[in-house]
Amino acid sequence: MQYAIPAWELPSVPIAGSEARFPVRHIYCVGRNYAEHTKEMGGDVTKEAPFFFMKSADAIAPVVPPAVGRIEYPLATSNYHHEIELVVAIGRSGVKLAPGEAQSIVWGYAVGLDMTRRDLQHDMREKKRPWDIGKSFAQAAPIAPIHPVTATGVLSRGAIELDVNGAARQRGDLSDMIWDVPNMIAFLSQMYRLEPGDLIFTGTPSGVGAVKAGDRLEGRVAGLTPLSIEIVAPAS
Repeated sequence: MQYAIPAWELPSVPIAGSEARFPVRHIYCVGRNYAEHTKEMGGDVTKEAPFFFMKSADAIAPVVPPAVGRIEYPLATSNYHHEIELVVAIGRSGVKLAPGEAQSIVWGYAVGLDMTRRDLQHDMREKKRPWDIGKSFAQAAPIAPIHPVTATGVLSRGAIELDVNGAARQRGDLSDMIWDVPNMIAFLSQMYRLEPGDLIFTGTPSGVGAVKAGDRLEGRVAGLTPLSIEIVAPAS
């Protein structure tokens, strides 16, 4: 295959305990999937069906412990927020799935961060314009190695936590999700044919907040490799 310009490297995520990597096709993100976070963002948990937005695949920023990922403070924002999330990796094609079928296409799980330019997101939302600019940008999706579901079993409960500079910021449990993983996948599969290589960021607990250059973030989901990043000043 010849390309008119040099081709970029396929975005991928390391796999825990393996030299193999998981290639990334699409990144789907569910919004407001924990009740307390929905409240802190001004939403109504009794009325909202799940909704989704996307990040580009090259927003992935893989981090393999014991390394600490160096994530540059992004352009065009002064309100850069963290959102700790369970990430679901899809290993089989699936469309129009029932919730009882959805778990069968899950390949594995990882700890991820949905980094957000909150000021840009809010500005676009107020103008009733798409707010991709607040969610999809370079290094907007730091992620730890993926663990196969064959090793972890189905994850439906367990602590999900984020510390910033050693202080607790976000605390929750996977069982707090408004839409659990099978129902989330089933709903998404009514609108898209999910394919191997897709990732789904499953929402964040309450406690989101701003970070700045020099901050150290430590994210954890019970049973998975933790994620450590440092926010650094942008390269000149």
